[in-house]
Amino acid sequence: MVPDGATASSPGRAAGRRRGFGAPMMTVAISFASLVLAWHLAATIWPSRSLPLPADVMVAFLREMATGELPHHLGITLWRVVASFSLAMVIGSAIGIYLGGHRRVDEFLQPWVILFLNIPALVIIVLAYIWFGLTEAAAIGAVAVNKIPNVVVTMREGTRALDLRYSEMAQVYRFSAFDRFRHVLLPQLQPYLAAAGRSGISLIWKIVLVVELLGRSDGVGFQINLYFQLFDVATILAYTLAFVAVMLFIELVVVQPIEHASIRWRRRTA
Repeated sequence: MVPDGATASSPGRAAGRRRGFGAPMMTVAISFASLVLAWHLAATIWPSRSLPLPADVMVAFLREMATGELPHHLGITLWRVVASFSLAMVIGSAIGIYLGGHRRVDEFLQPWVILFLNIPALVIIVLAYIWFGLTEAAAIGAVAVNKIPNVVVTMREGTRALDLRYSEMAQVYRFSAFDRFRHVLLPQLQPYLAAAGRSGISLIWKIVLVVELLGRSDGVGFQINLYFQLFDVATILAYTLAFVAVMLFIELVVVQPIEHASIRWRRRTA
């Protein structure tokens, strides 16, 4: 029989969650409205070509949407973000898990990891274009190389923190290699994968814009460079805000739910 207190508290908790969700959304909406208002007032009080009104940015946004330029270049940039992010996560996770489980190899490669962590992204991009040409593969590879060391460090620390009792249990029950990965390794590494993914997506899309600005003939970064030369600040902001809005949507709808799901089992067992 379920205690009365438990049945009474469940609706209260559900209502609290609904109120908790609505309150932050309202706060975010008010915060963005205040930002737009401050922007409008600043552009009105100090009129300048360098600071267009929000309405001018909206006009530029609608114009680029109507011509199809903004969706086209936005789609290309998102493809580069997805490709470089996937490459960095797969390679970085494999290396990090291997280093976390092999101490001697980790000690040998530690200077390499530190070196790549501290090489500026701009240097890697320029070298990739010089060595491999102004190609799509060079662009995506340069972005991935910038992120791989961060993933390696995160996944290495996650592997070091694994609970060996689960591995011993898997050995006793004679789990296959795939079952060990699926039921022992992956659940414990999920929070670290989520952390690496969240930091990765926030870093990669910024680097992709630099890659496009320096050596591609399409994408949001290329368009920003083009309108920079024309000193069209309204269109620059239109492309920038459109891309930021898409990345925020991915963060809120994709990345954060995955991150919360990855640690749910830890909260249940606490």
